[in-house]
Amino acid sequence: MRILTISAALAATLGLAACEGTDIERGVIGAGIGAAGAAATGGNVAAGAAVGGAAGVVCDDVTPEVCRNR
Repeated sequence: MRILTISAALAATLGLAACEGTDIERGVIGAGIGAAGAAATGGNVAAGAAVGGAAGVVCDDVTPEVCRNR
C-alpha cells in the first residue's frame, strides 16, 4: 500500500507541477500535493511531502516533452 501511495503522489506531482516556473516553485507544489495525498490515505505526511517535493523539483527534467517552451 505504501508503494501505491508514493506512486500516486509522484504521478500527481509530475502531472500537476510539471510546467510551473522554477525548481523551487515546483518543489513547493509537489510537497503540498505529496503531503495532502499522504494525509488523505493515512500515510506519513512528512514522507509524502519529501517525495512530492523531490518529484516536483525534477519533473521538468524527467518529462521535458510535457513542457514545451510556453
